[in-house]
Amino acid sequence: MSVSDVTRDGIRGARPGREAVSGNQMGEARRGGRRGERSLVPPANFRSYYGRPILKKPTWKAVDIAGYLFLGGLAGTSSTIAAGAELTGRPVLARNGKVGAAAAISLGAAALVHDLGRPTRFTNMLRVMKPTSPMSVGSWLLAAYGPAAGAAAGTTLMRRFPALGKVATFVAGLLGPAVASYTAVLIADTASPAWHDGYREMPFAFVGSAAAAAGGLAMITTPAAEAVPAARAALAGIGLEFVGSQLLKRRIGLAGEAYEQGSAGGLMKAAELLGITGVAVTLIGRGAGRGVGRRAARGSRRSRAVGVIGGAAFVAASACARFGIFEAGKAAALDPKYTVIPQRERIDGAETGN
Repeated sequence: MSVSDVTRDGIRGARPGREAVSGNQMGEARRGGRRGERSLVPPANFRSYYGRPILKKPTWKAVDIAGYLFLGGLAGTSSTIAAGAELTGRPVLARNGKVGAAAAISLGAAALVHDLGRPTRFTNMLRVMKPTSPMSVGSWLLAAYGPAAGAAAGTTLMRRFPALGKVATFVAGLLGPAVASYTAVLIADTASPAWHDGYREMPFAFVGSAAAAAGGLAMITTPAAEAVPAARAALAGIGLEFVGSQLLKRRIGLAGEAYEQGSAGGLMKAAELLGITGVAVTLIGRGAGRGVGRRAARGSRRSRAVGVIGGAAFVAASACARFGIFEAGKAAALDPKYTVIPQRERIDGAETGN
């Protein structure tokens, strides 16, 4: 094209509507155009090179890691309940909480080591302490909590070294909330949109789920007369877990679909139904032990049955919630749209100043 080809009316021989579209115009077209113009870009087809996902699929095994997420929360909150029972003079509840915590953390540690492949891979994480790494902090936390929970349960069952047992009980009780919640930070530190984008609400959902599981286990193993604090913890926990999960799904937007579809959706729905069942059974049976004489005896048996049924529902609800969250994270990592669309929305928002 020479200078003589440029006239007052434009470029000589140019065909209207065939000019190249600038980068700014393409951005406007992608956002729907101006004044109702037709979009120049076809709808996105979310495929990646060679059909591979954009994010790497989590290699964690569901039975091992989702099981550890559940058992770690159960152990940590059981230790806290046991410490509270120790202070308030509830020996049976304290004993059952200690034993439950030791058993749960032992099974959880076994699941974690099985997923790692070799025990030395866990001990290698204790070579350094990185406060910015949830994995490093969690490893040191487990290294401190596990022996304390084991000592608390062992001294209680052997009925020896009571002073050591009390110290271990309170140490485990203080570390319990951190053990129950650090796994939420751990999975939120990954790239899966269903986990990472919910980093604000995930700890609340995990702590609530852990309280429901620990309270439910105590309701199963402890007579109703001593299990009242555990029942209250389970009721509060299932409520916190439900609110946290709902807020998480609402705030993360599109990625929230992963919690409502497939196996994750089924598990989360089961968790809600089991939680409602536990709440209903527990509230209906609160006055079962009241009365005198034979009525009191019948009420006591009824309240024990209510505790077992309600507690089992709470434990099952917590397990379903943890496995559902795990499956949702895997599904969101495999589907490119959960990564691409939010990124484009953030880019468009930055360009428009929103």
